[in-house]
Amino acid sequence: MGSKLSRFVNIEKVLEYIERRRHEDGGYCFVSQLADTNIADTYYAIKIYDLLELEVPEKEKTIEFLYNSAQMQTATVGVAMAIEGLMILGARDLAQEKLESLLFKKYNPVEGKFAVGLGGSEEFGTATPLEATYWAMRAINATGYRLDRESVERIIEFVRKFRIGDAYGVTHPTTTMTYQALYTLASLGIKEDTRYFELCEVCGDWGGFTEVPNSLPPYIEPTFYALRGLQLLGKRASCIKAHIKFIRSLQNPNGGFRRSYELGISTFQNTYRALASLDILIRWL
Repeated sequence: MGSKLSRFVNIEKVLEYIERRRHEDGGYCFVSQLADTNIADTYYAIKIYDLLELEVPEKEKTIEFLYNSAQMQTATVGVAMAIEGLMILGARDLAQEKLESLLFKKYNPVEGKFAVGLGGSEEFGTATPLEATYWAMRAINATGYRLDRESVERIIEFVRKFRIGDAYGVTHPTTTMTYQALYTLASLGIKEDTRYFELCEVCGDWGGFTEVPNSLPPYIEPTFYALRGLQLLGKRASCIKAHIKFIRSLQNPNGGFRRSYELGISTFQNTYRALASLDILIRWL
């Protein structure tokens, strides 16, 4: 996979960027000068290696880091990331232990616990009400756990509270919430369609996608979610080359990616989303 992506971006610099931010405890921190290792950066480092079909260096240390970092005080999103990361690293027993003994104490649809507004957002800005549900569903899918019927019904009911037209949001639809909702529902056997992603596509000189229609500039987060959404629905983007150009423009000299043309800091999250978006787009060429 890395060889395909390397036709468009500098993968060697990406790996250098990631590896320079790996620490002795097996965790990662996107600020190279700090040893403030955390679950989110470690999760995205694992996802980048996995996308590029590469082994995580000293993965036993990283397994230990994720397992020890996911505790009761950890936000639901962080616990879910740790579980998915453990599964990618082959630590199934540890992942299942964290799912059943920790995640389901924090996220329990039958008891009405949807972890809304409890902090720990991994998105830029404010967490969406569906964020914890989306990440919990990713962890559940990663482990192959089967939810009981009541939990499934409660999650579907909760998600559909945020339906607006054929999309999802709080006061208005957004690309992020629409994808989070559709992914969750699809995981529970519910297929829905939407034109919302197409409405947020930016063609011409810009490329990319936005959170709401008729707005600029595009950012990597809605671009990633919109492309994943189109893929989920069996659709394709219209302006593939413009989107590839947009993503290529986001790589910084240190090898990481920023979130927009104008905002310049590299993060692991931005880097993974840029590479994963590019991976989808080049399949459509």
